Amino acid sequence: MTHDDLQREFNTARLKHRVFKAKLRSFLYGSGTDEQPIRDAQVCSFGQWLLQVGLPQLGHLPAMQQLERVHTAMHATANRLLDLHQAGQAEAAVAGLSEVDRIAEQMMSLLHIIEENSRREGR
Repeated sequence: MTHDDLQREFNTARLKHRVFKAKLRSFLYGSGTDEQPIRDAQVCSFGQWLLQVGLPQLGHLPAMQQLERVHTAMHATANRLLDLHQAGQAEAAVAGLSEVDRIAEQMMSLLHIIEENSRREGR
């Protein structure tokens, strides 16, 4: 994978994660967004990127393995917030977005570490 390909893949991953966060926010603020990509870590576009690109090519890196765990935690949190919203506790669900932002920062930090490590490896 060339340097440009690598950069493109990481930019794609970041974008896919931003789309996930936007879908979650939209749902919690009352849109009719499809729940499945929010609830299921393997259905969301970032999860697809992990399964198809990240893990096959960079799964040997400890930070990539950690990213997979943090991504799973993101979806556990999102599921909790969706459940709160559906139980009529919309304010509590929206308040939980701060936890989503914290996890998202972890994910972006790990992506940066993985990108730097893969550059050093010459991938």
